[in-house]
Amino acid sequence: MPAPLVLPSCSVLLLAGGRGQRMGGRDKGLIDWQGRPLIAWLHDCVRPLTDDLIISCNRNIDRYRPFADRLVTDQNDDFPGPLAGIRAGLAAARHDHLLILPCDAPLIDGDLIDAIRQQAVRHPQRPVMLRQGDHWQPLFSLIPVSLRDSIEHAWLAGERAPRHVLIRHGAIALDCPEDDIRLANLNTPDLLQHAVPAGNPGGT
Repeated sequence: MPAPLVLPSCSVLLLAGGRGQRMGGRDKGLIDWQGRPLIAWLHDCVRPLTDDLIISCNRNIDRYRPFADRLVTDQNDDFPGPLAGIRAGLAAARHDHLLILPCDAPLIDGDLIDAIRQQAVRHPQRPVMLRQGDHWQPLFSLIPVSLRDSIEHAWLAGERAPRHVLIRHGAIALDCPEDDIRLANLNTPDLLQHAVPAGNPGGT
């Protein structure tokens, strides 16, 4: 039998630095879902995986602090998008890979995260990005920290789309079903109200 893959150590970046426009400007990571802030669900999922848990946030710093080893913020205050948070996470990461997840995806599970990390074992110098059909999901990805300088150069050249940056760096696709509930972004009041935790299809 082949030896089991040894999954790489990784830093983890939870992205919680956006404007929350679809939520009326509320800070999404701190919005309650099923009695807990969204960021708590992500924290519980990834906490066992790393000793380097980073949250990218631009407000409510004290409220995010209990959920992370370190916090990072954008260099300016005009909410320039998720690539700004990814830049900050790459600059801070202590391990060779940085796992990136959005704060509004509380249904992500350990099996999917392990599948991402397995791809990193097979392709250690290339980013891994989830894909649903033709739609790439750059905020569910794993990036070699060795690409930090190259991604910084792309940023300074005016690039702001994480998908473009990761594809340009040879991203490996991890394909998921288009209806994979684990990738659901609870980023509107309606989605937040009707989503239920995995294993509880009947709701609460």
